[in-house]
Amino acid sequence: MTAVGDMSGTVIDRRAVISVLRRLRTAQGQADPFPLYEELRTMGDVVPAPWGGYFITGYDACDQVLRGRNWIVPDFAWQERQRDTERWHAPATQEMSRTLSRLNAPAHTCQRRSLGNPFDRATVADMRPEVERHVARLLDSLEDRLLADGAADFVGTVSEQLPVVTIGRWLDIPATEYARILDFTHRQVHAQELLPTKSELAISEEATADMRAFFTELVNGRRARPGNDVLSGWIRHWDEQLPGDREAADRMIYQLVMFLTIASLETTATLLSVAVWLLLDEPARWQWLRRHPEHVDDAIEEALRYDPPIHLNSRVAADDTVLGGVPIAKDTMVHVMYGAANHDPRRNADPHVYDILRKGTHLTFGGGAHYCLGAALARLEARTLLTALLKRFPTLRLASAPSYAPRMVFRRVTSMKVTA
Repeated sequence: MTAVGDMSGTVIDRRAVISVLRRLRTAQGQADPFPLYEELRTMGDVVPAPWGGYFITGYDACDQVLRGRNWIVPDFAWQERQRDTERWHAPATQEMSRTLSRLNAPAHTCQRRSLGNPFDRATVADMRPEVERHVARLLDSLEDRLLADGAADFVGTVSEQLPVVTIGRWLDIPATEYARILDFTHRQVHAQELLPTKSELAISEEATADMRAFFTELVNGRRARPGNDVLSGWIRHWDEQLPGDREAADRMIYQLVMFLTIASLETTATLLSVAVWLLLDEPARWQWLRRHPEHVDDAIEEALRYDPPIHLNSRVAADDTVLGGVPIAKDTMVHVMYGAANHDPRRNADPHVYDILRKGTHLTFGGGAHYCLGAALARLEARTLLTALLKRFPTLRLASAPSYAPRMVFRRVTSMKVTA
């Protein structure tokens, strides 16, 4: 046995951890990672990673990291202290490290205040009629494909399209650009994986260049022709905050619009696909929810718990600390495993059962200063889509199970065929 850690008298076999990680990367592990998370959790709430740092598997420990002030995101200052310069100095990694998700106070506080709550109750209420129109058009396309071919890919036809048209219209981005945005988003996300390969970083670098060119042009065009849209409002705000420094203002605006756009796409698309899959996987669930539409929100929350769009996120100890009885040194990275935490039986009984009426708890939108900005918007899109689907397609059923991209961090359903 090769020990990598000793917690509460239990020696953890490094080979056992590596075995779980390898199986998580397989097609079977991607389709159903939860037994593997359970295997990892039996090793403890805080499990040493083979390359250093820790996996955090228990709900309470994950919650403590997400909400605790002595845990920070791996920002530029932390990255500069690391030996793995190739990973952290990669252009795609550097680009995302400038966004809200990789900023700590005071920079994070400044940007967050400039946004306020972009999807507050009033904004979401204002967006609802337009989201309903988007859904109706997408379901028209779904119906056309079902009539023509007998089956349709729900992901490409509906769940990937709804988030990009919603955020695109909100930011007044031309519809002709939506396919381009989806393309570079799918390619750029490789850099945000747990252990990206050189080839994946190269793909992300190319996508980052495309992404930067697109959003820079978008900001420049809006500055030349401002309106009453959200992006024009950010331009006015940062011009006031940084008078006489247009370059700094444009850089800040670029980072905000880029981050809010790409952060709202794959995660929401995955939620939409997973929610529909979990309901159709057992047809009785679909029929039950049709008879009880008042529980659509419950179905969404349980989908968020059962298979979150992000399964892992990373934090760093700001000081020497203790987590789950394990001493953790300053600057040590820990990996918060949302998927494992949401399936912790100490928090949610029978966690591997999808139960619409569970009223359980989940960490899917994170916690603390980095709680998901788009949570309310994602819920609106999911609620609107499920409500319309249940009414319009009473006999909808699965034609093929979901296929997943080979990732450990960001879940992405790449295809899922349905028939009526």
